Amino acid sequence: MIDKSNKKFWDKFAKLYTPFMKKDKGVYDKVCNYIRPHLNKDMEVLELACGSGQLSFSLSKHTKSWIATDFSEQMILEAKKRGEYEKLTFETADAVALSYSHEKFDCVLIANALHIMPKPDEAMKEIYRVLKSNGTLFAPTFLWKEGKQRKMIKRLMSIIGFKMYQEWDKKEFEDFIKEYGFSVVEMKLVYGGLAPIGVMIAYKK
Repeated sequence: MIDKSNKKFWDKFAKLYTPFMKKDKGVYDKVCNYIRPHLNKDMEVLELACGSGQLSFSLSKHTKSWIATDFSEQMILEAKKRGEYEKLTFETADAVALSYSHEKFDCVLIANALHIMPKPDEAMKEIYRVLKSNGTLFAPTFLWKEGKQRKMIKRLMSIIGFKMYQEWDKKEFEDFIKEYGFSVVEMKLVYGGLAPIGVMIAYKK
């Protein structure tokens, strides 16, 4: 079930999202560098909460197919403005109620989204369902408890309507992922953005 107030915020923010993310391009390049070696040309990938495609365009080139989704129609419109490619398509989809069949994808990517979902457990169950046996989960996620306390940033974000439902450190996030039937392969921290990003790579058991 879509959180309507949360969706409304992201629909309104969509046009500002791409320029907002440009300042962190170096950070997301590092995230892509960690994920890219785990991809190959035989893989079908589903991306959840793709935003305007800051990871989609870079990583989809290394796969067989890439479906990038977001629950915000406006975000998908902004992503499509940046172009679509043979291997990359954009669709509207709710991460907690996916229409895709069981064990359809080799990989699922969900970047910086689990911490802003009211029910991340439902998203994890759906990710597990649509992943093939031994499929790969990429879940780069802001770890607000790592590094410096960012109370001022969080306060400003809450004022503009950005809701954060989960705050994890590295170990807490690893434990969360393991709860839903995944084994953690690696977890590297990338610094430089709003908060440290834990680049989680895990396999479906």
